[in-house]
Amino acid sequence: MTGVSSALCGTPLAARTRPTASLRSSTARRVENNNCRRVVSCAVQEPEEDIVSRAARGCDPSNEEECIITPRQVVNGLELPSFEDVSTAHFRIRSGVVRTRCTHSRTLSALTGMKIYLKHEWEQATGSFKERGARNSLLALEPEQKKKGVVAASAGNHALALAYHGRELGIPVTVLMPSIAPLTKITKCRALEANVVLEGDTIADAAMAARSYVERDGMKYINGFDDFNIIAGAGSVGLEILEDAKDIDAIVVPVGGGGLIAGIALAVKTINPKVQIIGVEPDRCPSMAAAMAAGKVVKVPTAPTLADGLAVPTVGPRSFEVLRPRVDKLVTVSEKDISVSLLRLVETEKLVQEGAGAAGIAACLAGKLPELEGKNVAVLLCGGNIDTSTLGNVLERGLVNDGRLIRFSAVVPDRPGGIAGLCAVIAFVGASIKQIVHERAWLQEDSHAVQVDVTCELTGDEMKEALYKALSEKYAVDFSLSKSKLNMSMVGKDSAGMMAAESTNGATAKTYSFDKNNNGAKPGRLPAPVLYDYDTIINNVKPSAELVAAVEDAFSQL
Repeated sequence: MTGVSSALCGTPLAARTRPTASLRSSTARRVENNNCRRVVSCAVQEPEEDIVSRAARGCDPSNEEECIITPRQVVNGLELPSFEDVSTAHFRIRSGVVRTRCTHSRTLSALTGMKIYLKHEWEQATGSFKERGARNSLLALEPEQKKKGVVAASAGNHALALAYHGRELGIPVTVLMPSIAPLTKITKCRALEANVVLEGDTIADAAMAARSYVERDGMKYINGFDDFNIIAGAGSVGLEILEDAKDIDAIVVPVGGGGLIAGIALAVKTINPKVQIIGVEPDRCPSMAAAMAAGKVVKVPTAPTLADGLAVPTVGPRSFEVLRPRVDKLVTVSEKDISVSLLRLVETEKLVQEGAGAAGIAACLAGKLPELEGKNVAVLLCGGNIDTSTLGNVLERGLVNDGRLIRFSAVVPDRPGGIAGLCAVIAFVGASIKQIVHERAWLQEDSHAVQVDVTCELTGDEMKEALYKALSEKYAVDFSLSKSKLNMSMVGKDSAGMMAAESTNGATAKTYSFDKNNNGAKPGRLPAPVLYDYDTIINNVKPSAELVAAVEDAFSQL
């Protein structure tokens, strides 16, 4: 194909592709009719098509001889969807899902050096792209199967999507959810009239239990990322991106089980093979990267992650076979990268995403894709279902990772004005105190001193450096360790009076501590504090007049 326009004749985004030589059987016959060629392969059994399917591929629905039929590939016993299946799905679901926006972000473009286009899949009714595959799977059911219903194992977005569209289409939906499923999603599924069954502690437990519904009640099991029609439905996202964002060079897609990136890769690479398809996984569950390295589906250990929707230990085998020849690159992102990306989206785009939904933009912001600088890049925001309590925690962690929220400990004189002097220094730098706690028990050998733990909000690393410098001139301070681990014998200063220490996870991190002339420090405790009187603080710190007045007023009341 030469471009999008040549592939989108007929109905919206309908394809008229010809089969490649590798897919033709030696016994295939060709029938010429009105300059169109029909290829029927004897090697692959092609199912009967309905009128809607033929129309979706740009054919005259009443004339079967005019349509082009491309055989499907079968790999390891799995029938793989073709481009025609994606185009059919897009036509089939068009009236039941939202055609989400694909907008250019000037702010994120400036931060990343790329021309960023955001595909807003969170705008679907249930908050994620999962609706596309869910609706396509339900509409593809035989009439008899629609009466029996479907069953699925899910802890989140797939369950919501099936429940929503099952109710819309009048198809019974049973969802098996593990005990770890968020209560809000359990409640929402029940509100959508799905039969919700809590089963086991993991998705694997729920999936095992779902078998009985298939065997006993004749329900169809719909896998959330490896079902044939799930992949085809997800591919419609790629078709919309090519229509709405011109001259796209790359599409960045979060990767869990692989259904979304498989569908998008299939659709996009068929129309424009030059577009790069890049997948992003959490570094705590790189199951797709492991499968690509091994050349087959493998199981990887997982750990709790902010991108819980991507924590799939084993990718879908059908999805893997679809995407393997089409995906150009896979990268991983850390928990820090994800939390900072969620913060950036809230601050710059006024958007709320779940961790999995923001993985793609996390890779761009973290500098994982330097080769895309200056290029047109579409990034999927594929899910916005995050609990409010989780969102608050994640944003706070984002502030910490962004250098805008810090906690440090300092030793101050245990006398009137001791803490006031510390606060005066913090105020002079311009930082904002969020919390302050002073404790005597942690400095057992210094009866005239008190340890103060302070949480401050800053503007960034520059203010952090300034605060450390100002405080270290007056106090023994530690910017790196929690109060239970303070030990000044661990300090090893570099030329700037800062120390490089091993963090708890073994990674080298730049941390801060201070040891002013050692001051007779002994192993296991902070050095004895330097005692400053009120006049020394006023003359050297030079706080604002308002602060001085407040401190003097406090002294007068003692």
